[in-house]
Amino acid sequence: MQHVSSNAYDEVSPPPESLSKIKPDLRVGFILMDKFTLAPVSGFVESLRFAADQSFRSLQIYCKWDWMTYNNLPVNASCGLSVNPTKDLDLKELKQNYDYIVIAGGLLSETRKPPVYLLETLKEIHAARIPIIALCSGCFVLGNAGLLDGRKCAIHFTTRDEFVGLFPKAVTLIEQTYIEDHGIFTCPGGTAIDLAADLIRVHCGEIRAQKTLDYLLIQQKPLHSQDKEKTTLDNPSTYENNMVSKAIAFMSENLSAHVTLKEVAEHVNTNPRQLNRVFLANTNEAPANYWRRLRLEHARKLLANTSAYITNIAIECGFSDGSHFILWFKKQYGETPFAYRKRRHGVDKLK
Repeated sequence: MQHVSSNAYDEVSPPPESLSKIKPDLRVGFILMDKFTLAPVSGFVESLRFAADQSFRSLQIYCKWDWMTYNNLPVNASCGLSVNPTKDLDLKELKQNYDYIVIAGGLLSETRKPPVYLLETLKEIHAARIPIIALCSGCFVLGNAGLLDGRKCAIHFTTRDEFVGLFPKAVTLIEQTYIEDHGIFTCPGGTAIDLAADLIRVHCGEIRAQKTLDYLLIQQKPLHSQDKEKTTLDNPSTYENNMVSKAIAFMSENLSAHVTLKEVAEHVNTNPRQLNRVFLANTNEAPANYWRRLRLEHARKLLANTSAYITNIAIECGFSDGSHFILWFKKQYGETPFAYRKRRHGVDKLK
């Protein structure tokens, strides 16, 4: 790991009046069960905090998070720390305002029989294709909701036997820091920093992920593709419909090519009308919109992690010209590609 000076990331944050215009790269809603385990929650949120602004002022700019409980009342961590919710648990808000929902468990007495309202809420969130992360015994909550049937899940070795007895349809694994299977993440405990860093890397870029690891004094081990599955926008396994999965894979392989939706439809042996229908049913948006988001997401990664010219990035990501790209990028992310790159490269003193 390359070392940086103590003030390498100490840059000027955007002016207050511009903060509301910046769309966060990563939005996380925490649902805390009573007697939740503090370590994974604190490791996860501290990772977000370091990635959230250019310095260390704890400004929620590029990452945002909120604390919730199923009954909107304060809860205590298993160590006794009291936490007040910052938001009410509202299903509409959960669907609209967050990229991930975290259910943080702890003592089994609180997660063996979670309230029905919470289970129904989690089912709705999953149906809306919002990824759910279970920390510690949060997997028991997801098990009760039926969301782990037929899915791989990471279980703490001390609770594995009970979990298998209660949820025999789940595929349980131990000695895994986390596992993702079709939009469900399970993390058995620890600090959850590696899970948070991987999500930051996907949504915010390598620079911010490394900033988090540097300042949490984490020496990251090399990651091989077979070790972990990452959830990304262009991961076809996110969607169970075979036609949609094949179409997304084809789109991802042709981000810069001038391929029409008719050609995409032909690739998956259907017609544009039917392709539009299955996309709306499985992704809640038209294939043209989804493909544009794929291209914009790829462009955002290139802006954060390379020094390529913006015009070249636009062309590589399938846009007809720089102006067209800038227009859609600002519409999607609330700022221009130049502003996005400048703020994220503001922490990059290593180049």
